[in-house]
Amino acid sequence: MQELERSVLGCDYGATSWTTRLEAERIASLLELRPMVRLLDIGAGSGWPALYLATISGCDVTLSDIPMSGLRAAVARASLDGLRARCQAVAADGAYLPFADASFDALSHSDVLCCMPDKLSMLRECRRVARSKARMAFSVIAIGRSIDGARRRAAIDSGPTFVVSEDYAILLDWSGWRVLERKEISNDFAVALKTRICGINARCDAITEVRGPEWVSESLERLQATLRAVEGGLLQREAFCAIAGE
Repeated sequence: MQELERSVLGCDYGATSWTTRLEAERIASLLELRPMVRLLDIGAGSGWPALYLATISGCDVTLSDIPMSGLRAAVARASLDGLRARCQAVAADGAYLPFADASFDALSHSDVLCCMPDKLSMLRECRRVARSKARMAFSVIAIGRSIDGARRRAAIDSGPTFVVSEDYAILLDWSGWRVLERKEISNDFAVALKTRICGINARCDAITEVRGPEWVSESLERLQATLRAVEGGLLQREAFCAIAGE
C-alpha cells in the first residue's frame, strides 16, 4: 500500500486525499509558510499533506479530524519525523472547530470540503479561527460546469457523497473570504486516478492479501467510474487559494 501511495502521490503517509507532492509544495508557497506560522489542517487524516508542509517550511501545525485512528497515525508519524514539538492533533468536526477566534495564520484542507454536508458552516468556521489576511488553500472535487439532466445525475453518482454544492467562489464570498487563485487541476487528477488503477492491478495479489478481494474490486470499480466522469467532463478537481477579509 505504501508503494502504491508513493507511485500515485509521491508520499507514504496513508493519504486520504488526492494531493500530490508537487501540489503540497505549491500549497506551502501559496500559504507563505515559514517558521512561527501557525497552520491548521482540517480533515488531516493520517497527516498528509500537513506534516509534509511542516517539514519543508518549519511552520507549526495543528491537525484536526474526527477519526481517532488517523490522528493517532499522524501523531506517530510526527514523532518519527521530529515534528512533535511543532505539531498537535485535535479531534474536531470541520464545521465546529474548538479553537478561539483568530488563532491561525494559515489553513488548508485537501478534498475535504466536497465531502462535507454543510460546506458554508465549515468555511465560516475557517474564517472565524483565521487571523485577518490569513490565507487558506484547499482542493475540491466538483460537478463539471453546465452539467444538467441525466449527466448531472451521473456526476453525482460518481462523485463524493456531498458533491452537490453552490459554486465554491460564491461560498467563499459569503463566508468572508476573497479568492486569490482558482485553478482547475482535473488533468492531474485523471493522471493520478489512472496511476492508482494501474498500481492496484500491478499489485493485485499482494493488496488482496492485505485488504481482501472485495476491497480490491470495489476500489477499482469506484476509481474507474470516477475516471470516466472526469474524462467526460462530469467531474472536475479544483484548487483554491483565498485570503481572509478584515
